[in-house]
Amino acid sequence: MARGTHTVFNARPTYSRSLQVKTSTGEDNPQPKRLVRRIVGAFRPYWPVVTLVGLLILITAGIGVVNPLLIRVVFDSALFPASGGPDLNLLWVLAAVMAGITVVGGLLGIWHTYLTNQVGQRVMGDLRERLYRHLQRQPLSFFTDTRTGEIQSRVANDVGGVQTVVTNTVSDTIGNLVIFISTLVAMAILSWQLALISVSMAPVFALMSRYVGQRRRRVTAEAQESKAEMTAITQETLSVSGITLSKLFGRQDHEIRRFSLENQRLLDLSVRQQITGQSFWAVMQIFFSVSPVVIYLLAGYLISGGSPEGITAGTIVAFTTLQSRLYFPISSLLQVSVEIQSSLALFERIFGYLDIVPKITDSPLARDLRPEETAGRVTFDSVRMSYSAEAVNGPEGTAPEDGHHWALDGISFDVQPGQLAAFVGPSGAGKTSITYLISRLYDAAEGAVRIDGVDVRDIQLSSLMLL
Repeated sequence: MARGTHTVFNARPTYSRSLQVKTSTGEDNPQPKRLVRRIVGAFRPYWPVVTLVGLLILITAGIGVVNPLLIRVVFDSALFPASGGPDLNLLWVLAAVMAGITVVGGLLGIWHTYLTNQVGQRVMGDLRERLYRHLQRQPLSFFTDTRTGEIQSRVANDVGGVQTVVTNTVSDTIGNLVIFISTLVAMAILSWQLALISVSMAPVFALMSRYVGQRRRRVTAEAQESKAEMTAITQETLSVSGITLSKLFGRQDHEIRRFSLENQRLLDLSVRQQITGQSFWAVMQIFFSVSPVVIYLLAGYLISGGSPEGITAGTIVAFTTLQSRLYFPISSLLQVSVEIQSSLALFERIFGYLDIVPKITDSPLARDLRPEETAGRVTFDSVRMSYSAEAVNGPEGTAPEDGHHWALDGISFDVQPGQLAAFVGPSGAGKTSITYLISRLYDAAEGAVRIDGVDVRDIQLSSLMLL
């Protein structure tokens, strides 16, 4: 520095900054089909494991129907045969087969659970890494315009909130559909009349599920926003700078009230989340308890009116056993529907951040400028820079001619290699803004910033940071 010349630039303040905190979230209401396609696309790298999980689901669901069908054979042929006493040899064989099926189904279930959780956790890890990587590429303006607590909430709370969906929902949905269809076929084989009664309430459950799901989705979105707000408040007010300002300006009571109000809002939303579907599940439980009674009554009337062939005591016992396998997947599918509706709000927030296009990126023709090839000449040519594009009043009630809030307005200078430059001026004059433009933390709205005659917008960001 001793052999270089010294230049002092006297920076004059333009207008004070007035940044408004805004959060870019992409599309407010993306089409559900498009959103579902994007969620499914997150599983695409793991399609071999997902295919294996599907095969395991088909096998376990298929063999699960065998035992209820064997119950009819146990009652009608082994315990209470048409002639004579119980057939113990047949009973032993049937018991061994049923026990073996149960063991095999349990082992396959453990394997299936391991694979689904492995895939789900990897998908969650991919989403978390994609979100973090994408945020790292955002310009400095994104972080100055967005509260840190809000960003942290997207990475932690929102991605964590979809864990159940990505780990269990896909496999549970397929499994329950297969169980429902296979059970319905088995019930129809036993008695189509009883099967018709058992499934007659399914449309009612579907409508109730849709209604509850939509309500829970709205409540979940509000709850996540409230969590993000609380995280932001905590980060702002309990940091060293935040608590210092609070104490210096006597704002402790104000901040406590603000936190208390948001805390109460979150409590109310959490209660609403839990209560929204409770009455629905209560009705479901009542139906599950009453439905066997309805089957007994209907079977009684069928038998008294001249029993159709096949309705025996074993048929009724097997049928009521199958009912639990029919209604449980219906209940699970409805629960999955509610969970999916609730999780769509979280996925909207995650994909909303992933859809934010970085404002500062490499141009297609950006060049790699190596430090050893750089002399170090810095040129500002009629540079104008704005932190906010909103029209604001300048000093003494005047406004910039084009309505912009200019942090730098028409700045021009040239610093030669080896020359030491100093920027002098009061706070807000634009000294830091000049350094931001050289490193492309921000881009000039007008004019150009050049290094060795090359516009910084034509230099790769990776190499620019090394100069």
